[in-house]
Amino acid sequence: MRLRLRSGALAAGCLLAEALGVALFLRGFFPLPVRSLPRGEARAEPPAEPAPPGPGIVSNWTKIPPPLFKKVVIVLIDALRDDFVFGSKGKQFMPYTTQVIEKGTSYSFIAEAKPPTVTMPRIKALMTGSIPGFIDVVVNLNSPALMSDNLIWQAKAAGKRIIFYGDDTWVKLFPKHFVEYDGTTSFFVSDFTEVDDNVTRHLDRVLKREDWDLLILHYLGLDHIGHVTGPNSPLVGPKLREMDNVLKKIHISLLSKEGEASLPSLLVVCGDHGMSETGSHGGSSEGEVHTPLLFISSAFEKRSGPLTQLELVQQTDLASTLAVGLGLPISRNNVGNIILPVVGSKTMREQLRFLHMNGFQLSTLLQENTPAYEKDLGYEQFKIAEKSHGNWIKLYLEGNNSEILLNLGKKVLKQYLEALRTLSSSLSKQVAQYDMYSMMVGTVIIMEVLLLLFLSVPKALSSRAEFEVPLSPPLFSLLFYLMCLMLCAVHVIVCTSAESLCYFCSMSWLTAVGVMMLISALMCGILSAVGKILENSRLPPKNPGACSSSWSEVDVLILAGTIGHVLSLGASSFIEEEHQTWYFLINTLCLALCQELCRNHFLLKECDLQLGITLKQNFDSIGEASECKNIDVQAASSSKLGKAASSAESVKGSDKWISLASPWIILICCRLLRSLNQTGVQWAHRPDFGHWLTSSEHKSELSVLAAISLLMIFVLVQRRCSLVSKIAMALGLLGVYSYRAAIGNVIFPWQHDSKDISKGITEARFVYVFVLGIVFTGTKDLLKSQVISADSSMKSTGLWEVYSGLVLLSALLFRPHNLPVLVFCLLIQTMMTKYIWRPLKFDAAQITIMHYWFGQAFFYFQVS
Repeated sequence: MRLRLRSGALAAGCLLAEALGVALFLRGFFPLPVRSLPRGEARAEPPAEPAPPGPGIVSNWTKIPPPLFKKVVIVLIDALRDDFVFGSKGKQFMPYTTQVIEKGTSYSFIAEAKPPTVTMPRIKALMTGSIPGFIDVVVNLNSPALMSDNLIWQAKAAGKRIIFYGDDTWVKLFPKHFVEYDGTTSFFVSDFTEVDDNVTRHLDRVLKREDWDLLILHYLGLDHIGHVTGPNSPLVGPKLREMDNVLKKIHISLLSKEGEASLPSLLVVCGDHGMSETGSHGGSSEGEVHTPLLFISSAFEKRSGPLTQLELVQQTDLASTLAVGLGLPISRNNVGNIILPVVGSKTMREQLRFLHMNGFQLSTLLQENTPAYEKDLGYEQFKIAEKSHGNWIKLYLEGNNSEILLNLGKKVLKQYLEALRTLSSSLSKQVAQYDMYSMMVGTVIIMEVLLLLFLSVPKALSSRAEFEVPLSPPLFSLLFYLMCLMLCAVHVIVCTSAESLCYFCSMSWLTAVGVMMLISALMCGILSAVGKILENSRLPPKNPGACSSSWSEVDVLILAGTIGHVLSLGASSFIEEEHQTWYFLINTLCLALCQELCRNHFLLKECDLQLGITLKQNFDSIGEASECKNIDVQAASSSKLGKAASSAESVKGSDKWISLASPWIILICCRLLRSLNQTGVQWAHRPDFGHWLTSSEHKSELSVLAAISLLMIFVLVQRRCSLVSKIAMALGLLGVYSYRAAIGNVIFPWQHDSKDISKGITEARFVYVFVLGIVFTGTKDLLKSQVISADSSMKSTGLWEVYSGLVLLSALLFRPHNLPVLVFCLLIQTMMTKYIWRPLKFDAAQITIMHYWFGQAFFYFQVS
């Protein structure tokens, strides 16, 4: 028995199976971070000191140690790279901060942030001490309230008054936690000043008050400057100087309010993430993950000289350090370690107490997330350190003040620190521990569906296609049951022997068996399709006159290149340097197109002529048979004859030589674009033409290049638009240049200084109005051509106007030195359409894949 399926039904079934495979793969690829009990179930009582060995001696220290600081001010400067403070920029633009670092009472560190280096997951890491995974970016896209245990919740529960000013992401994550707050949105990246002025305007009033314990300030201006102009922009220096003045004001105010009897205050300066060489963030480059971390307080010893080498700590270490500094319990989801120098001024017993609390919290978290926690090296080290700690307490309570007590205390400190590092490493690795079994099951389903679709492409292109699915042949029925049994056996073996919890194993057996049956059915369908193809290949050809293969060199290249790129994603090196793959593919494609054009223009296709003669001779003999089968042989014959006859006449005159030169012109354009922005892990740090253009010394050259690029965009896009759209396009491009001049990227001919005209908001809105107007006009023409009159020219004009509106929007969003990328993109698309795709008569599938290839290459042309 065979089941007949229409192409739409097959496509819908494949889409559902593909969605299941992708979901399984993503669930395995994005593991959930380690989690402890909800904060409402967290134990309020801290652990007691380790019990001393022997009878009769008991330590009575079971309370949380008292706070080390009276007030804490956290200044978080968004996108603050470590070299902005510790490098040449810091010495030049942040003199007060540099003086405090080198000769003041402070401790300086480089904090390493884990990817994804975006604001919301980094705030979570700073306040919870946990490592948010990439899944947090998806799950918490709208920044809902943070329900897990965190420093802000613990501070509020302890009765501390918290004030916040800055990025409203904090307000969304910690609603009803602040006694006073003023959130600013981070969406308007062109705002370099007001977004920070809105924070600073509260400082004078708040610093005079005594009714707060924790003050958090989140400045966004530096991040906005990086996004728009990059880290080497002339706007970075003034912004760093502004931040230095803010830190100076806060530090002097805190020092003036400290009395001899009261506890000292603490000023913490940090960044949520860094900034890449292009001003972006989110990845794992050194500039994005390394941020400064400063602890400034009169409780620390005064430094005697400049820093020689900075210690590297984890960003998650801040939560546990601030917790003990404020006298709060350490968050239960914390995977960081206490930064020992911050508590180094306390007595040995207090330091050991802090480290024991940290180790107890980490070991508890390990127990709740790892079944075999007792075999973990960090857990074993912690138990050894805890035992040594008990021996130290015994000597301490006995009143022993000899050098033995001091040496033993230093030994216990060292043991605790080693145990904390190992425990933290074990817990951190669980965030990056992929669920390989779920990933493999999802990959098998995805690859089976893709292979089945690939084998069905010839039929799927026809709207009347039907597919025969075998249901009862003995071979496939037996194979289906055997595969189901084998896969179920593998599932049992994997789920019973796996040490870590697997998502696919946690599903019900009914669901798992259903997935196994789906995999088996897909495999049977693939084998059936392959068998039919092999069977058809043994039949004699219906067209003896056809002497050439239906697959050209370009088709083979497109197929091999696409499959090769997919396979290359299995290696991290190819992912890091993926741009090299796309550069190679488009260059090879241009050479193949050049060969195809030469063959089309210069070589006489005898095979096509022979095919045309054969079709003409046999046309009358098969005419009667075609009538009973309802086959339009007349149309099919004329189509093939037309394609064969037009191969030598499709391009005439000068267009013929432009067509032959097009692949070489495209190669030259691509080579020039590669010099604009260095990209990849190995070459991003090297200077390129983009760095030269964006430097302040070459603003005039950048202005000329931007103006020429915008003029070329108008020439390439407007030719098929209506007169109204042409005028709107010209005014919109003028607005793009005005916007760039307003924010200081380029200059007008009459503008001789670097003073900004405005903040660019008015100019950007001006451009958006024309974008919406052009898109609306095009949409109106499209609807009119579909509803009122079937006018193909009106439909073409409408599509072109919508396209030109999107190009105008792209010109606004592109950085000024990347506008040539947009120009070359439009130029190459025009040349490919007129001089390559049209003469060679490529079909929609070939043109779509070539569009995709060049689109990927142009993505890397504009990034670094």
